[in-house]
Amino acid sequence: MPPAPAPHPLPPPPRYNVLGVGVSALTLAQTRDLVRDVRGQRQRGYVCLGTAHGLSEAHADPALRKIFNESWLTTPDGMPLVWLGPRGVERVYGPDLMLAVCDAGRATGLTHYFFGGSPGVAEELSVKLSARFPGLAVVGTFTPPFRPLNEAETIALRADVARGRPDVIWVGLGTPKQERFMAAHWRELEAGVLIGVGAAFDFHSGRVRQAPRWVQRSGFEWLFRLGTEPRRLGWRYLKTNPLFALRVLAQLSGLRRYDLTTNERK
Repeated sequence: MPPAPAPHPLPPPPRYNVLGVGVSALTLAQTRDLVRDVRGQRQRGYVCLGTAHGLSEAHADPALRKIFNESWLTTPDGMPLVWLGPRGVERVYGPDLMLAVCDAGRATGLTHYFFGGSPGVAEELSVKLSARFPGLAVVGTFTPPFRPLNEAETIALRADVARGRPDVIWVGLGTPKQERFMAAHWRELEAGVLIGVGAAFDFHSGRVRQAPRWVQRSGFEWLFRLGTEPRRLGWRYLKTNPLFALRVLAQLSGLRRYDLTTNERK
């Protein structure tokens, strides 16, 4: 029998303004369905997972802010972005989105490619997820160096992706590196959509312990992660979180306005 036709793609959701970044008003289930339905499509775009850290980086870097705003989706990954959104918005947490898409995509034959992580992590992630979701279709993995790809590496990646033609490339490089990578390469890769999920590679491969669910919902996951990786994450959280809160208060009070169209602060 011929394969069933791909479902008609759902329209992208509206966005709400947080520090000049348009955050997609979504639930986890809506995001899962949008990604699942890229089956058989090509070069749909890229998905950013919005956090206080990511939006703070974008606040200081207009080029990065443009990347977030030109994404196919920029989801509310961090709880503060959920609280700032309209009624009905839910957290679209990268590790949860990966599991939801891997699970739901089995019914449609969605194919996956894992790009990122330290040496061995992408392969380990593939093994763990394939065991968790029997029938998961993984068509490749690629561990990049800790620097931008050179020309030879870029050609090798393009060729490997072209062989597998994945529907989803999961990108685990951390913010803002993964956003810059996706924006630079999505048009040249034979894939459906690229999704930057950062620490999901380490969590689901078993390399790093994940916060309990109640901590994730509380908005204090950053504190849990700070306790587990203080040297790596200390500067990021202790500097970023207070400044993010102050900037949001300034936006909400009308002291500072951010224009999504011009990508400028006012």
